[in-house]
Amino acid sequence: MKLAKTLLAATAIVALAAGAAQAKQLVYCSEASPAHFDPGPLTGGNDFDATSHAIYNRLVEFVPGGTEVAPALAESWEISEDGLEITFKLRPGVKWHTTPYFTPTRDLTAEDVIFTFERQWKEDNAWYNYLEGMTWDYFQGMDMPKYIKDITAVDDLTVKFTLTEPNAPMIANLAMDFASIVSKEYADKLEAEGNLAAFSTQPVGTGPFVFVDYQLDTVIRYQAFADYWDGKQPIDDLVFAITTDPSVRAQRLIAGECDIMPYPAPADIAQLQNDPNLTVMEQEGLNIGYISYNVTEAPFDNVNVRKALTMAIDKAAIIEAVYQGAGEDAKNLIPPTMWSYNDEIPADEYNPEEAKRLLEEAGVTELTTDLWAMPVSRPYNPNAQRVAELIQSDWAAVGVNANIVSYEWTEYRERGKQPDRKGPFQIGWTGDNGDPDNFFATLFSCSAIGVSNYSNWCNDEFEALIQEAKTTSDQEKRAELYSKAQEIFKAEEPAMTLAHSRVFMPMKKTVLNYKMSPLGNHSFKGVDIQE
Repeated sequence: MKLAKTLLAATAIVALAAGAAQAKQLVYCSEASPAHFDPGPLTGGNDFDATSHAIYNRLVEFVPGGTEVAPALAESWEISEDGLEITFKLRPGVKWHTTPYFTPTRDLTAEDVIFTFERQWKEDNAWYNYLEGMTWDYFQGMDMPKYIKDITAVDDLTVKFTLTEPNAPMIANLAMDFASIVSKEYADKLEAEGNLAAFSTQPVGTGPFVFVDYQLDTVIRYQAFADYWDGKQPIDDLVFAITTDPSVRAQRLIAGECDIMPYPAPADIAQLQNDPNLTVMEQEGLNIGYISYNVTEAPFDNVNVRKALTMAIDKAAIIEAVYQGAGEDAKNLIPPTMWSYNDEIPADEYNPEEAKRLLEEAGVTELTTDLWAMPVSRPYNPNAQRVAELIQSDWAAVGVNANIVSYEWTEYRERGKQPDRKGPFQIGWTGDNGDPDNFFATLFSCSAIGVSNYSNWCNDEFEALIQEAKTTSDQEKRAELYSKAQEIFKAEEPAMTLAHSRVFMPMKKTVLNYKMSPLGNHSFKGVDIQE
């Protein structure tokens, strides 16, 4: 009955969207609802697909399908010899979206850039806590307050970032979604009206598509921005048809109800590949699926308990059952395609008897724990519920009783951040910028605790290595530091690294010019539909 209702709703969405008079339309069956439409405080890939890639731009952006940084709202930039100043020249004539709720009176200026970052940085800014319980996870977790000394306007179209010390990943970091530039004029209007919350539900950007409306958990509609600085898009209407079940997404694609979908279930890939009407793109994912142990909670504060629980898991069986040929064992936090990967790290050993011995030695003879399972499919973990069930069985064999818990996706992540969270937590990551810092520092630095460090792990030696790696532009030296950091990570086992996955992107053959991103985002800039 639920499936029938879903498909009925889907048909209604497509029929409604098709009502526009012969407009070119692309329907994307997205995997989850966005938390809201302000990319600054968001962290989910589905959130960014719906916000930063459709509605907004950054100063610099990654080239489509790659990790090279290219000019965007900034047409050029210069870095001082000492590495402490980065000066961006803004592109003149960049227009803001005009919507029923906002009509801009000026183009993009340095004022907008400064506001974008100060709202995430300065606690006395009116926008720092404009939504209840919000946190600036990327800005804070990546230690941006530590590295940015000042941001100033040289003139209306020139912005200077002054750093406290050289920072090798900074340009790539500013191409990430959290750094999407927002309108200060729009923010001032809402502040004057006392309606700050609307900033997250009625977005205004400079990006390729203008937000039209959102029906909760069902559909998001966008229109191509006629005055986009990089030219109007080939498609007129973009529709996100929210479909959480991967098999239902596949059915809808096959039935022609959507044009493109992410994250097919491994069991559906062969059927999709054999469909003559479809193309299935694929590439190695710059990702990691892992399980964070809360190292501040007994008995997970004992490294030998953490090692025992990892040793009790038959990773090979999980990867075969869940990833079905589209995943490989992860022995490190970063994938093997990333520079600085330490191949000398030994793979995790599956040894239930040794796991029992370590648990007994640690005095853990009867352990009952929660085991968290994500409610959505992700590129790094296509079925977290099934993974949890298999781990539950493996742990039962060594005397550990696991209760599987889950919540709606946004709530799941928020609950996972809590310092008193009980039990190991399934999560994962797709790299944002191709730099190892984006894995090591973003996920396991001390400053990321309460943000994206779900293990609450702060190791002085690991921290010193990853912080030193930021301050040098010598990639060989950085690789040595990250290689040592991987040794410490494996020795301390703050998380069980499960798998790196291959990513598949099925679409109709009528979809033209779509480029898969190694960074896991889904952008429809430049995409066309064959008529």
